Amino acid sequence: MMASDQLEPAKLGNLIRKCRQQRKLTLKELCDKAGVSVGYLSQVERGNATPSLGTLAQIARALDLGLDYFVARPKPGDAVSYAAQRRKFSISDSGVTYEALSTDFPGHELSAFIMNCPPGFESETFQHEGEEFIYVLSGSIEKSLDGETFTLREGDSLHYNGMTPHSWKTLGDTPARMLWTGTLVVLQGDQNSRLPGHRG
Repeated sequence: MMASDQLEPAKLGNLIRKCRQQRKLTLKELCDKAGVSVGYLSQVERGNATPSLGTLAQIARALDLGLDYFVARPKPGDAVSYAAQRRKFSISDSGVTYEALSTDFPGHELSAFIMNCPPGFESETFQHEGEEFIYVLSGSIEKSLDGETFTLREGDSLHYNGMTPHSWKTLGDTPARMLWTGTLVVLQGDQNSRLPGHRG
């Protein structure tokens, strides 16, 4: 029986299924990676069976997640992002820096960052599942959506389907600062390269 501070079987099963589908794994593919039977995992996903901690760890590993992703319940205070304590980081040598706004909890769908982009930055063209929303806090960018370009300045925003081919670049001699939020999975396991502005 799962402890009271852990997910109920039905919620746990839904969460495992959601993570599997996000990674485009069939039931059999996940079972092969996790070393469990298809019939058993099917029962778990439907909430009709509760895995042992060891089995749940195998499933989590096969999904490139830590066990705590499924068993830890965040505290209300974990949802707060204070400006002075915000985690800042960069990936590669592009010059783009990120400030993490969102928190990671089981079943979350949104990720949010403040992106600080240097003058002259130009992204590659991306296409992926999910949706994105950007709001320009300062500076200006040129956003391309399926070949059509839009100039966005402070206060402008854009909300689009990630399957639309998209790219962007900073304009002028000043950095651009943007709020980015979307359903793109980021910063889980070894997927850091899937941050907005970087090829995954």
